[in-house]
Amino acid sequence: MNKPDVIEKFLKYVKVDTQSDPDSGTSPSTMKQHDLAKILRDELIGIGASDVYYDEEHCYVYASIPSNIDDGKKRYKMGFVAHMDTSDEVSGKDVNPRIVDNYEGSDICLSKDGKVVLSPKDFPELLNHIGEDLIVTDGTTLLGADDKAGVSEIMTMAETLLSNPEIKHGEIKIAFTPDEEIGEGTAYFDIERFGADFAYTVDGGKLGELEYENFNAAGGTVKVHGRSVHPGDAKNKMINAALICYEFHSMLPVFQNPMYTEKREGFFHLTGVNGGTENAEATYIIRDHDEKLFEEKKKLFKEAADYLNKKYGEGTVEVNVKDQYFNMIEKIRPHMHLVDNVKKVMEELGVTPIDSPIRGGTDGASLSYKGLPCPNLCTGGYNYHGKYEYASIQEMRKVVDILLGIVKVYGEDF
Repeated sequence: MNKPDVIEKFLKYVKVDTQSDPDSGTSPSTMKQHDLAKILRDELIGIGASDVYYDEEHCYVYASIPSNIDDGKKRYKMGFVAHMDTSDEVSGKDVNPRIVDNYEGSDICLSKDGKVVLSPKDFPELLNHIGEDLIVTDGTTLLGADDKAGVSEIMTMAETLLSNPEIKHGEIKIAFTPDEEIGEGTAYFDIERFGADFAYTVDGGKLGELEYENFNAAGGTVKVHGRSVHPGDAKNKMINAALICYEFHSMLPVFQNPMYTEKREGFFHLTGVNGGTENAEATYIIRDHDEKLFEEKKKLFKEAADYLNKKYGEGTVEVNVKDQYFNMIEKIRPHMHLVDNVKKVMEELGVTPIDSPIRGGTDGASLSYKGLPCPNLCTGGYNYHGKYEYASIQEMRKVVDILLGIVKVYGEDF
């Protein structure tokens, strides 16, 4: 079988800067995401994919791999989706990946000055990769495995299928999206053009992860309007907006914080705060897997502002809470074959399936609520969104095998 190397593609894609920007107000949020979109378009055309379409305005790439089974039986059109952008939290420019061959379990010095070290003391899961080959950063940027690992794996699957017609399969749909990292990955996703009955996002982490539950999510902003008076004459006159902003935060449950939560536990996460005496503003993300607890968190957020307005005067504190996405499990339950078949494929390949609730969201959550049920699959990447990000070469290659296995399963008639 002619099988291209997923790592070659990955090392090429991570060098393309595709960092998204939550503050741009455009779609895509950064024009540089088009650079990778064009590369993927050209590669899809080059390997013989059909219906290749590049949305030049909004930066989506779509393609099809026609069925090579002509027996008149009905088969699902299966889709695979990955996002092209990288997080805005750490630079994705001038990524300089390197490969650590046969990792032995010791510290990995990432930066030239020796100050950025990937250590099992801080990241004990590294010890699970002893004997594997790891792709790491140079300590100055993120790696981009989120989600260029997924992009690479889908592209490798596509090229493998198109260069090996003896692998029988139904019609396969492929899409690459922008702006997933800022929650806008499906804003202009054309489900009709995509044309799949069901799909998988390839945007997870540890090998074996199979995710079909995710947070219910909202974003919250707090704006405080204070009154600045000279501190020497401020008694009973000054209203310190920064201190009230701090007081607001102190009213939220201390241990409902990402630093203290795991699994299905929700949280309030303070993502930014700035201001002074006259004005201050804080931004939050609010998360919970449980719908009831999610609604209670949003209610508490607003009640804290009501209390402070009674204390300091109406209009002192303004809050805005906006829903972002919802738990996809409600849309997956009627189609559990999407989960069961992946587990079957993984087990046949010697991979232990891991039912893992997503402590975040994926394009798949939004797509599921738009009518395209879409669980999330692993990629073999770790420590996303930072300088300590890495990927396992062996795991990435195994993910390609999992994608090919899924394709073969859905090549059967239903």
